[in-house]
Amino acid sequence: MGDVVAPDLEELRAFTARLRVVSASGDAGLGIDLLDAIETLKSVGCAVQAVITDDVATSIRADRRARRLPQSEWGRGIASQIALARRESPNRGGRHLGFAQALVHDMPHTLALLQTGRLNEWRATLLVRETACLSAADRATVDRQLCSDPATLDGVGDRGLVAKAKALAVELDAASVVARHRRAVSERRVTTRPAPDSMAYLSVLMPVEQAVCLQATLGRDADSLIATGKGGGRTRNQVMVDLLFARGTGADVASGVPVAVNLVLSDETLLAGGHEAAQLQGSGPVPAGIARQLVADALDGDTGTSLRRVYACPLSGALTAMESQSRTFPRSLRKLIDLRDQTCRTPWCDAPIRHHDHIRSHGKSGATSADNGSGLCEACNYAKESDGWTARPVHRPDRTHLIDFGTPTGHHYRSAAPRLPAPAHLRAS
Repeated sequence: MGDVVAPDLEELRAFTARLRVVSASGDAGLGIDLLDAIETLKSVGCAVQAVITDDVATSIRADRRARRLPQSEWGRGIASQIALARRESPNRGGRHLGFAQALVHDMPHTLALLQTGRLNEWRATLLVRETACLSAADRATVDRQLCSDPATLDGVGDRGLVAKAKALAVELDAASVVARHRRAVSERRVTTRPAPDSMAYLSVLMPVEQAVCLQATLGRDADSLIATGKGGGRTRNQVMVDLLFARGTGADVASGVPVAVNLVLSDETLLAGGHEAAQLQGSGPVPAGIARQLVADALDGDTGTSLRRVYACPLSGALTAMESQSRTFPRSLRKLIDLRDQTCRTPWCDAPIRHHDHIRSHGKSGATSADNGSGLCEACNYAKESDGWTARPVHRPDRTHLIDFGTPTGHHYRSAAPRLPAPAHLRAS
């Protein structure tokens, strides 16, 4: 039997184009068969991506080692390149890279099930995650016991799969599992992320016993308030949220938010009943009516407020300047970049801004200016400084701020700053 020739890039693109028009045409039986076939295709694609990801990482590291770059530089920026190619954040790129290396080097049976469509990407990820604390030899043992026979996991749900992997991990190396738990406890944290309808999720990562205790306490006290007629017409969930806010801030919900927030809205939205959405830094778009209500609540209460004018391009809405309240130029410039960029400027990365840096470095005649400045998360800022990366601002007066990122493989990705509300008198001109 001759060697199987792998499909080339054009074949894959042609097949993708054909797949776009696949339809069951009203035949439910055919539709189920198509869903099954496409799910298998997705699993096979995941396996191929894992193999290619590991090959890309190995190739880049080998090239850098051959050029005698410092060992600390060998792996820098690889996860970001993977993320850009997959149109995802650098954080997810790092996960994809770790997932690929685990499958290719330590878990060949899991990879084989992916390649045959007997296991999907999520279930493979669960296996990789639950064995991450084990040595390569122990991880290979779990892989062999759970995935060498495809029938072992047939009909087993996600929880059952996780339970089997955990049980084997404890049996093989209980000390590593305990150490992993201690490390997880040390990484407890509080985060927020936007939710629909101008809401937000507050997430607390903590030991499970503390989380259960906190929820039970809030529920008990909410039930007590409602039972004694002090719920004020609120539901149990609403009372629990208000109790959490009051105990976390020391302030009643009605007294306002006791921290600084940046709300960017046009003069028409603020003063003339306009309908253009405002931007709440760290959250995203806020409907005009809600933005006005936030401002009114702050003014009516004891919350300290300040007004700072920002200037936007009349055509694009791109933020171009800001009235400064400080004599220190870098501080105002950082604030301008925060308001303009809102999140990390690397494509598909929406992490909070941690670094304010030059797009084109000082060594390449880069100026300290808004046009040559960008807001980046820590990981992306370090990644773009690694070997082979380039970045440059793209000048276009009638559009929002644009950055062109170049990767060591010669691919280019562009990132446009979000459009902000433009003043009404400028939009009308």
